Amino acid sequence: MTVSVVRFGGSNCDRDAVRALEYLGVDADIVWHEDGLPADTEGVVVPGGFSYGDYLRAGAMAAQSPVMDEVRALADDGVPVLGVCNGAQIGCEAGMTPGAFTTNASARFQCERVHLRVENADTPWTAAYSEGDVLEVPIAHGEGRFEIGEDAYDDLVADDRVLFRYCDADGEVTDEANPNGSTGAVAGLTGDRDNVAVMMPHPERATLPELGATDGQGVLSAFA
Repeated sequence: MTVSVVRFGGSNCDRDAVRALEYLGVDADIVWHEDGLPADTEGVVVPGGFSYGDYLRAGAMAAQSPVMDEVRALADDGVPVLGVCNGAQIGCEAGMTPGAFTTNASARFQCERVHLRVENADTPWTAAYSEGDVLEVPIAHGEGRFEIGEDAYDDLVADDRVLFRYCDADGEVTDEANPNGSTGAVAGLTGDRDNVAVMMPHPERATLPELGATDGQGVLSAFA
């Protein structure tokens, strides 16, 4: 599989994503958003960073880039698409997943390792895990709080589209373990179909053994 990692002005996790994917044996290349997606693209990662300096809202300007029309078209054809951190914000702003990511409840940028509980193991992004598994994955964001209306949240849960929730080391979902105040402690979710996913934590930073954490490997193995 050839994965295109889309770079915008301000992206800073694109090379991390490529290296993590290559470690897992996946061919991956950085693609400048203005150049469009190569014809052989079989997977897409929209990486973290601060696209367009997070002007207006995080991810709002990048979501209007023509390349996102191409990403949506590939997603509609069943191609796996993953948005991470700023890429998750872009994915929501582009209408690929419901809800929005807003300023952390702490009103601070937070960079730390957190625990995630696998809520649905029957997706490409979680097939390497079992439901209830607890992962340790880094976060690094100032606008990571997932917000969604009550009815839409109920639909999200009913449709089993929540991939991960923030939890403590024992897998308990608590207010204290929710680092940004996300609705329902949601850390990752899918679009209408499970080939599209967005998540605020960084699986690419928990893939290489030399970084001291490998729990994110299973997420990226969806591209393998």
